Amino acid sequence: MNKTVRRAAVFCGLLVLALLVRATWVQFVSAETLAEHDQNRRVKIADFGQPRGDIIVGGAAVTGSVTTPGSDFKYKRVFKDGPMYAPVTGFFSQSQGQTFLEGVHNDLLTGRDSRLLGSPLDTLTGERPKGGDVVTTIDPKAQKAAYKGLTDLDAKGAVVAIDPRDGKILAMASTPSYDPSVFSGISGKDGKAFEKLQKDKAKPLNNRAFREAYPPGSTFKILTAAAALEHGTVDDINERSRARAPYRLPQSSTEIGNVVPNAMCDKASMKTAMQWSCNNVFLDAALRTGKDKMRETAERFGFNEEQFMPVRTAASGYPEKLDKPGTALTGMGQGSVTTTPFQMAMVTAGLANDGKVMKPYLVEELRGADLSTVEKAKPEELEQAVSPETARKVQEMMEYTVTDGTGDKVAIDGVTVGGKPGTAQHGSNVRDQRPYAWFVSYAKQSDGTSPVAVAVLVDPEDMDITRSEIAGGKLGAPIAKAVMQAVLKKS
Repeated sequence: MNKTVRRAAVFCGLLVLALLVRATWVQFVSAETLAEHDQNRRVKIADFGQPRGDIIVGGAAVTGSVTTPGSDFKYKRVFKDGPMYAPVTGFFSQSQGQTFLEGVHNDLLTGRDSRLLGSPLDTLTGERPKGGDVVTTIDPKAQKAAYKGLTDLDAKGAVVAIDPRDGKILAMASTPSYDPSVFSGISGKDGKAFEKLQKDKAKPLNNRAFREAYPPGSTFKILTAAAALEHGTVDDINERSRARAPYRLPQSSTEIGNVVPNAMCDKASMKTAMQWSCNNVFLDAALRTGKDKMRETAERFGFNEEQFMPVRTAASGYPEKLDKPGTALTGMGQGSVTTTPFQMAMVTAGLANDGKVMKPYLVEELRGADLSTVEKAKPEELEQAVSPETARKVQEMMEYTVTDGTGDKVAIDGVTVGGKPGTAQHGSNVRDQRPYAWFVSYAKQSDGTSPVAVAVLVDPEDMDITRSEIAGGKLGAPIAKAVMQAVLKKS
């Protein structure tokens, strides 16, 4: 054999060997990864080849599956009360993929989850089990009250309600919303429906409850109060402060006044300041507490990190680098501090639970098609954010704000309620931008425990309302009250 032929034979042998190695690797090592890859059409055909498991609210399915004739995707998703539950379920579309609970628990819902296999024989046969169900913690009456409250205002906004005792998420609404059913298929009609939603200036696909952050305005004063009390800046909530009204920011000639006459807030106690939402007292409290201790307390409540419930939330932010004026402004929820409605519900729930922040969760149980339990949620303590003594002092102030102050519209007969309204300026020119209206609150039972804490955000940008009517106590409080009443009727 001459030299050229020999080299060609060796080269061809190496190519055959490489081909065999690659084929072996694909067949035995990468097989499972490739088989489950999202872009593998066989996977999609299998996912849509049988009815999908359901997402359950209050014992009833809010999702379903219907046949799609003329397609190799045999079934498509449908949603009951889609716009109301979209912030919880997300969407599941043959062409657009999946989000939120539909995405996080896709394997269980499609039957791909290995925990659904009944016996070793199922593994050998390769037959896919029926999809399992995702049982949520959502209270349907609370969810309806939240969604109705926002849609009745015809407003952009969000509502989040949490059970402070264990962290169950009871309601999570966002408006304007959308119906996931209208683009769950793969037809041109479905594609156009999704494209229309994407181009809508009102941004209905955005989840304002936990994926967008806003300045919290005066609702943040409950956290400022907690930080000041916890770190010893303030000892007695009834003692007069040193904060003058109007308040001059440090290193600045800017003076900040109050909605009520400054004489009512001048050197006011923290309890009085909470009652009338006196900016000067909370600006001064944040400045004297300092940015590091303010940030530490905020982070104990969940700021500066994403939360998973199991859906991922946007992180609320309390900045690390702040000058003195910036630190003071955070005391009234302005400046550089931002938060999601979900985060403010966590703060309110933690204070209502004597300073103990429970990890919020949206899924009560994962179960098989035969109703067997695959996974059960267990309440988990996230952080003892502040001492019980501090939390109870903040509760006292919030409850006084409802009985004798600016939170009176959330009062419920025969129930102890704590609340705090807020109005948050935003944008580069606050005079031209309509402020956000906030309200946070909780309700107590006779034993002193709280079964519900609520955060409401209303963005009045497109509302037919005068600027003077934009206030958390006017717009947010009635919604918070309705949600709490819905929960209390079941407690």
